[in-house]
Amino acid sequence: MKLGEIIKIVSGSVLTDEVEEDIEIVGGYTADLMSDVLASIQPDSVLLTGLCNPQVVRTGQMADVKAIIFASGKMPTQETIELANQEGIPLISSPYGLFEMSGRLYQAGLPGLMKTTLK
Repeated sequence: MKLGEIIKIVSGSVLTDEVEEDIEIVGGYTADLMSDVLASIQPDSVLLTGLCNPQVVRTGQMADVKAIIFASGKMPTQETIELANQEGIPLISSPYGLFEMSGRLYQAGLPGLMKTTLK
């Protein structure tokens, strides 16, 4: 699914300077614990979160996420936006909560991408 489609589905507002809406996103992952993100997310995903600090961008960069979407209309600090601009990670704010945003994307065909540790 293209990033531009995702932005429309979540009624997102782009917060960073440049966003390539044709970026292919292969799946999504929702988390507020950045340790969970590092342990479980797969590359080329979109991260849905309620956290707005610079650590989210650092974690996203290490995990090779393609975009970060903040839930419930949350707005990150200018420091976080500047860091995302430097790292080339689009930041988006959505008015929807995490549950509804995840559901909307899943219903539209975006799969959840989580490394499974269950046996």
